[in-house]
Amino acid sequence: MAARRILLGVIGRPHGVRGLLHVHSHAADPASLVRLGPLTDERGRQFALRWRGEGIAELAEIVEGRRVKVADRDAAQRLVNTRLYVDRERLPEPQPDEFYFADLVGLLAVTEDGRELGQVAAVHDYGAGASLEIGALLLPFTRACVPEVDIAGGRLTVVLPVETDVPREGRAA
Repeated sequence: MAARRILLGVIGRPHGVRGLLHVHSHAADPASLVRLGPLTDERGRQFALRWRGEGIAELAEIVEGRRVKVADRDAAQRLVNTRLYVDRERLPEPQPDEFYFADLVGLLAVTEDGRELGQVAAVHDYGAGASLEIGALLLPFTRACVPEVDIAGGRLTVVLPVETDVPREGRAA
């Protein structure tokens, strides 16, 4: 299986004139962006990060094994909106009943009676709670709606909300 990447942060606007940048961490502990480095972007470039203040970082691109520091505002500006990733394999295993969203993508969703709904295509989180995209369905990722997640078995169990327009056995659509 190809390495899966987890989005850990996004480079924001420059801070000052010496190449510092705002970095928005998606990790519970922003220090993990340093510990788990180097981080990569969509183009495969590698970056090392060093926090200089709350949300302010010094970045260096790793080129042929050498760190090339982002040294001025213009270089920093060119990195705005760069997404910073780490390979999933480098992350610690989650606690029981905790999941990396990337681990949910591709799982087969089945109802409690075993009917297949399809695979989890994406996990969305816009701040009010995560949702699973399964075919045309968008379901909340809550214990009430998804009571069982079996990562090793490659499936999760879904309890469809009453108002869902997915035809059920013995019920007209």
